[in-house]
Amino acid sequence: MKHLAAYLLLGLAGNASPSAADVKAVLESVGIDAEEERLTQLIAELKGKNLEELIAEGSTKLASVPSGGAGGAGGATGGAATGGEAAAEKEEEKEEEKEESDEDMGFGLFD
Repeated sequence: MKHLAAYLLLGLAGNASPSAADVKAVLESVGIDAEEERLTQLIAELKGKNLEELIAEGSTKLASVPSGGAGGAGGATGGAATGGEAAAEKEEEKEEEKEESDEDMGFGLFD
C-alpha cells in the first residue's frame, strides 16, 4: 500500500507516469525503505495506464461492496442523554475497555 500511495501522490502532483526511482524517493523522504520486488511489480502493472481511469473504475467496483453500519451504539448514548449516571459510567467503562483492547493487538494505528 505504501508504494501505491507514493505512486498516487506523484500522480496527483502532476507526474503522469512515475518511475520506480520517483516512488523510492518519495518513500525515502519520509524514512520508509522501498521493497524492490513490490515496487517493480507495481510499476509494471500500472505502466501505460491512466490513473484517473483506474480510480474511477475502482470506485464503481467499491460502490458494489456491501458494508455494515454501526447500529449497536445508540442505546448507551440514549441512556446517558436522559441523565442516568449509571449509563454514563457504563459507557465510560466500555470506552476504556475498547482502548485497552487496542493495546493488546501489539501495534498502533501509525506503526
